[in-house]
Amino acid sequence: MRFDYSGHHVKSSSRAAYYMVASAFGFAAMAMLVKVAARRGIPTGEVVLVRAVVTLIASFVMVRRAGLSLWGTQRGKLVMRGIYGFGGLSFYYLSLAHLPLADATVIQNATPLIVSVLAWLVLGESVGWPTAGAIACGIAGVVMIVRPTGESLDMFGVATGLGSLMCSSVAYVTVRQLSRTEHPLVIVWYFPLIATPLCIPWAIATWRTPQPIEWLLLITIGLCTQIGQVFLTLALSIERAGRTMTYGYVQVAFAMVWGYLVFAQVPTIYTFGGAALIIGGTVLLAAVGSAPPTPK
Repeated sequence: MRFDYSGHHVKSSSRAAYYMVASAFGFAAMAMLVKVAARRGIPTGEVVLVRAVVTLIASFVMVRRAGLSLWGTQRGKLVMRGIYGFGGLSFYYLSLAHLPLADATVIQNATPLIVSVLAWLVLGESVGWPTAGAIACGIAGVVMIVRPTGESLDMFGVATGLGSLMCSSVAYVTVRQLSRTEHPLVIVWYFPLIATPLCIPWAIATWRTPQPIEWLLLITIGLCTQIGQVFLTLALSIERAGRTMTYGYVQVAFAMVWGYLVFAQVPTIYTFGGAALIIGGTVLLAAVGSAPPTPK
């Protein structure tokens, strides 16, 4: 099966924008709740496992209700998407446990810049000459947030944040590539299908039986992640990878607001400056990548 990318580009871009805002809301809620879980002392491996199981069940139901095959056609690439997605998710959850919510979110949202380069190299999606300038802005933004001295930031959190950035970027480009032949719900299904067995040993090694309220917290994290993942995959299936990711920056605003309201974390001047540079570079990529996508 090959999905049709023809039609009105403006209409698809508008739908992609709506999908990405919904995705950003789901992921921002997830990030806030993951940090709450970390503060309650719930091990990260346990959070990842429960999240994976919840989304595995939800994805299975959605795929079956849609009357789709569970296994897709490009199984090797679907498995790789699941592996990279698991890496990105695990590193992100670890960074949320060690960094302020806004800083971890901004670093994670540098993905459009990496995605744009990878989409150019792997998928042949043209982004124009301003790519170098946009990448420079992104690197400068991440460096500003991280701060070379590491002052006031947990360097383990920084390392896991950067690991999440790279794994997530590869996963998103793989999603874009798979969306040409695979249904979005099948792509989403493979994420927890691969992640669940991978995180079981990690969770067992650090297991602490959650209290009833903590079970509710963990299940809600899984549901919020499912919302974010489904809408992200829908957006990537109809719009350029680099351009699509620019709409997700509303997540940074959510993170700053919730970081202040829930954790009393006031974003630093470094956070605001880094966010401005990263968002500016990504908007530049979006501006030069406005032509309709050409499927291969």
